[in-house]
Amino acid sequence: MEYYAGLDVSLKEVSICFVNGDGKIIARGTCPADPEGVAGWFSNRDLNPRRIVHESGQLSIWLQRGMARLGLPVTCIDARKAHKALSARLNKSDAADAEGLAQLARTGWFTPVHIRSEEADRLRSLVGARERMIRLRKDLEGHIRGVLKSFGFRMTGIGQGRQRQSFRDQLAAAGETDPVLRAIADGFVTAHSTLCQAADDLDKAVKKKAKAHPIAQRLMTIPGVGPVNALSFIALIEDPNRFSRTSDVGAFLGLTPKRHQSGEVDWSGRVSKCGDGADSRFIVLGSVLRDPPSETLLAPEKLGSATGRAARVPKGCRRDRPQDRRADADDLEERHRLSMHKGGQRLI
Repeated sequence: MEYYAGLDVSLKEVSICFVNGDGKIIARGTCPADPEGVAGWFSNRDLNPRRIVHESGQLSIWLQRGMARLGLPVTCIDARKAHKALSARLNKSDAADAEGLAQLARTGWFTPVHIRSEEADRLRSLVGARERMIRLRKDLEGHIRGVLKSFGFRMTGIGQGRQRQSFRDQLAAAGETDPVLRAIADGFVTAHSTLCQAADDLDKAVKKKAKAHPIAQRLMTIPGVGPVNALSFIALIEDPNRFSRTSDVGAFLGLTPKRHQSGEVDWSGRVSKCGDGADSRFIVLGSVLRDPPSETLLAPEKLGSATGRAARVPKGCRRDRPQDRRADADDLEERHRLSMHKGGQRLI
């Protein structure tokens, strides 16, 4: 007879339920939340399940890789879809969830989740670290601008030269006028310099990685695609063979419309926005920063011009109403915020 197991994973321990092909519970228990602990629980009881399932979560990637290396027939399933089945149970507990997962493993009513490789996670971590450093730097600059305006200091535009040294010079000058501002400037100048250096180092690491990656070099020949965009897309797709059609990639990224059909009602809604939001944003941004008639990139200063707006507004659409002009302004501000240029080279 074939046997199946379900794992309900928490941060400290894993609840395990072991059932046979008829759904009868054979064994229950808990073990430490690590791959060796799970493998030891099965080996100590001489249990050989045909399939082991666990939900996607915080530790699912690490556990999946570790248990697969130990030879266990483990499958990670979609937690959102598994929740629909588990929520039908009267009582909620770790043991009950493990039993429900074991029954899902037995019946096969689950959706497997693709677990990325360690190399793909390294790429995503590198790109994410660079973005986080840039966001921290921008948050720090925005906070200082707001504080200094209360004292009548309006900081001017900041260039990229010498790692944004102009910002630190203006902050230091403001600190000379007041002891409190001097204490603030002493701390924030050092913090800003450290963030700029760290962001610059990560930026160089991203460029170096993209330069050494042949697929990234090929993707960067596409107008609007830079090192960040290319590496993000590579890490997201990872294995193209898991998509039977190229059109499935759009649905995977959440860029296809949702559909609702019931009886005589059948309509298509907005895009589903499923998948990774950061990668979808990079792909959409790379497409909107192009001039459709000539397939050339729009320079940042042309994004707000009449020519740039006309290239993005479909023929026949009216954009002369006040609310539409406000929407255009917000859209342009967001594009300027996400468009990162350095030395004339697009980084996204």
